[in-house]
Formats: sequence, structure tokens, C-alpha cells
Amino acid sequence: MNDTRLGRPDLVIFDCDGVLVDSEKIAVRIDARMLADLGWPLSEDEIVERFVGRSFADMAADIAAHLGRPLPDDWDARHRQLYRDAFEAELTPVDGIVEALDALTLPTCVASSTSHPGLRHTLGLTGLYERFAGRIFSASEVARGKPAPDLFLHAARTLGLDPSRCAVVEDSPYGVAAARAAGMRAYGYCGGLTPAHRLEGPGTTVFDDMRELPALLGD
Repeated sequence: MNDTRLGRPDLVIFDCDGVLVDSEKIAVRIDARMLADLGWPLSEDEIVERFVGRSFADMAADIAAHLGRPLPDDWDARHRQLYRDAFEAELTPVDGIVEALDALTLPTCVASSTSHPGLRHTLGLTGLYERFAGRIFSASEVARGKPAPDLFLHAARTLGLDPSRCAVVEDSPYGVAAARAAGMRAYGYCGGLTPAHRLEGPGTTVFDDMRELPALLGD
């Protein structure tokens, strides 16, 4: 079914965490523990608002700035190891995403704030890596992470597509803002941690069930 208002996109760009893999709840729990250990206790809701959708490097920089001191030398390695251990024990695909991907015929790729090793790990654990192999982009490849448009524009440029003909599936305000800044249609998934009202805005369709996505895209 084609969407007569928007037209069928030439490419669907998926964020990873919270869109493909159900990692955000796990990560926020770990972030809360690590931040408390550093002396900056935040609620899980505060962590969602401040950090979900941003790169690990941006998060670390903000924490150091707030604390007024550099983070411990081993903080990065310890934090990432906690993620890895929890993901290996608990990580699953986002509810409905496998059915959505099976139904989609449109070209797809991944563009995420996560590093390439992290993406290989989480997509591999959930059996999704091979669906996107060779079409995976990380914020480590561009100068500015989300909410800047650099990553999405880089993905479109690399795949030889006009940004205006691309759609982005995101679950964070930072990601949705990046899609808008790139001139791409945004599809804001509110079935995870981010409430619908924080995703709403111009050029954005908000939805809460991944199984609806193919029809929303006109596929």
C-alpha cells in the first residue's frame, strides 16, 4: 500500500538501540548504577531524557563536565563490560521488529550512535546482524553525533540516495531531531522508554507497534 501523502521512500534508515534491539532498559539501569558510583545519582527517567540516543563519547563528556573532573581511567572499559555482560544475558530484538523486517521490501540500513564493535555485538546477539551486514553506519564515522544530521546524511550519501527520499526510524528525541535536520521523514517509535510527546513534531509519524511500520512506510 503506497502512502499517497508522503510517497514510498527509497531507503529506510534504522537506529539500533531501542529500535532493533531492546537494549535501552538494560543500558539505563546500568547507567544509573555507574552514575551513582561517580557521585551523580540520576533517576532512570532523567537518564532517558539526558542520554538516550546520544553517543557514548558525548555521554562521557557530559558526565565529566557535570562532575568537574575527568572520569576514572578504567571507567569506559568497566562501563562497556557491564553492558556486554547484561546484553549477553538479557538482550532480545525489539518486540515486533522481526515481523516488520520480514514484511519490508524497501532497502534498509542501520545508522547508530553505537560503535561498530558494539553494533556487531548487539545485532549479532539478536540474530539481526546479517540482515544489515555491509550497510551499518556508526557515529564514529562522522564529526558530530545526533542530534546533528551528519550520520544520516553520511548513510544516504554512501548508498547514493537523496536524503529527501529517505525515512528514519528512531526512538529518541535526539535521533528524531537528527532526521529532521537531515531533511528526512522521521518515524518515532514510542513503544520503548521515550513517551510519544517527546517524539512528536514536524515531519514525524509517531507509532507504538513495530508491526505497523511497513504499512506506515507505504510498503
